[in-house]
Amino acid sequence: MPLHKYPPKLWDALRLKQGIYARLPKHYLKSLEQKEPTPVHWRPLGVQHRANPKTGLKERVQDVPIPIYYPPQSQDGLWGGEGWITGYRYTNNDKMSNRLKKTWKPQLLKREFYSEILDHKFSITVTPRTLDLIDAAFGFDFYILKTPKEDLNSKLGMDLKRAMLLRLARRDKELYPDDPAKRETIYNRYKQQFEIPEEEAEWVGLTLEEAVEKQRLLEHKEPEPQFKVLVEKLVQELEMKKLLEPHVTEKK
Repeated sequence: MPLHKYPPKLWDALRLKQGIYARLPKHYLKSLEQKEPTPVHWRPLGVQHRANPKTGLKERVQDVPIPIYYPPQSQDGLWGGEGWITGYRYTNNDKMSNRLKKTWKPQLLKREFYSEILDHKFSITVTPRTLDLIDAAFGFDFYILKTPKEDLNSKLGMDLKRAMLLRLARRDKELYPDDPAKRETIYNRYKQQFEIPEEEAEWVGLTLEEAVEKQRLLEHKEPEPQFKVLVEKLVQELEMKKLLEPHVTEKK
């Protein structure tokens, strides 16, 4: 007899279908769907069978991802999908010797980036791959806005994306207040491809705990004092009574 009504693997999915979780916006619940990130530390073959290069015979192959550990500090930077890989190495590269456990870590660099949408400079920890991706995207803002959540894999990156999308949605006049022409140029550069309604932009990049707290505050209503309710009710009753009274007109 099973110990649970539903398997533990389904608990997170079932939790989103009840209570305050079910009242979260649909576009936010959709963003919680798990998607496979772009492979970084391994190359998928993309086929189920291939010819053996030595024998020429057909053999089955599998795409087995390398397990990657993302430490907490990766959420405070932009690592470009890189993480820690744990494995083994041989002493002095001698396969007849003992194996030693080893962890491969990406090279981390401290770099300063400028966001023209936010008009602010940020000092962020990045990897060389992140720098290549920013160059390939033709700028820091384009990299943050183009890269999906599963590839950014960074709380800082998603917070920056939310701030950029909110500024584009609100068309904030605090951006370059002394140069309206430059402000319009920047908005026009990004709005066609990335502009979304402000109601959606407010939820981009929020963790489930943050989203639940935001929903709770939206639904929270201050209790109304009872005497105000009774006074309003009395005023309505007096107005109705006055309307129902017959109107007497004096004859001259």
